[in-house]
Amino acid sequence: MKSYSAEININASPEDVWQILTDGDAYPQWDPGMDRIEGAFALGEKISFYTKLSPDRAFPVTITAFEPSQQMVLTGGMPAGLFKSERTHTLASEGNGGTKFTTREIFSGPLLPLFGRSIPDLTENFEAFANGLKARAEETK
Repeated sequence: MKSYSAEININASPEDVWQILTDGDAYPQWDPGMDRIEGAFALGEKISFYTKLSPDRAFPVTITAFEPSQQMVLTGGMPAGLFKSERTHTLASEGNGGTKFTTREIFSGPLLPLFGRSIPDLTENFEAFANGLKARAEETK
């Protein structure tokens, strides 16, 4: 198993943060690594992410959990779980009206030793994503 994560406190409600997380068209405005997203954020839907590092290559995922203002899970990989990625966005309400946001991606499967070597250290990307989300949520508050 290989994983990356980031956590941040955001001075905006979970509902406000959720609105930003589920607006695929606006990601390039606040997510420094995103070129575009195709698809709708809803349970069972397939979404394709196009990053700035690979704008011509789609990273397809399926939304396997979708609990508004609480949690979203995006699952991708190969058939039969040979290689799997699972990114979870979790939003927790803070007593001050803010949100504790956590994003974590876990890579697993029998082919992880083969594919895992080609996955770069994504720590900075995860932190940039969380910081971009925070900035966007707090500027629109």
